Amino acid sequence: MKRRLKTLKIRINVIIRREFTEQDRTKQGSTASAQTCARATIGIDLPTVDDFSKIEQLSPVALAYIGDAVYELYIRTYYLMPPMRVADYHNRVVAQVRAETQAVYVEMLQPHFTASEKEILRRGRNAAGGKPRRLSGKIYQQATSLETLIGYLYLTDPQRLYELLTKLELK
Repeated sequence: MKRRLKTLKIRINVIIRREFTEQDRTKQGSTASAQTCARATIGIDLPTVDDFSKIEQLSPVALAYIGDAVYELYIRTYYLMPPMRVADYHNRVVAQVRAETQAVYVEMLQPHFTASEKEILRRGRNAAGGKPRRLSGKIYQQATSLETLIGYLYLTDPQRLYELLTKLELK
């Protein structure tokens, strides 16, 4: 069980922060790059520095698409302990990834955003097209803007993403 948790911790470290500390690399028995460790651990190639110039060309909707996945993975990982029934995991996660909750988090994090992050939020808010029937347009726009920012930070500044995510007051 401890080994499985350790492996999960390394995988989440790669996904959320996309880097290994020197200690983690030593534990894996090599001094491979984060790219090599990521490929070995989760089976994907992470963007290289050359790819980051292309990130600015991505649409806010594309950033929101990846941001949604990263945010849900973070929330699922957060609620992983203590062990419980799958239905209980699901209920907790769904409560946090709902657009209404994301809109509250945007307002809560507002004082912590930099000017460039506020610009990304604006782009994401403006890109939110159609809305589900059960939501107001404003809530949907705020949720989309948060997902856009998460996607952007995941690709450009994982450390800052982690810093913002840890400021969330998860219940």
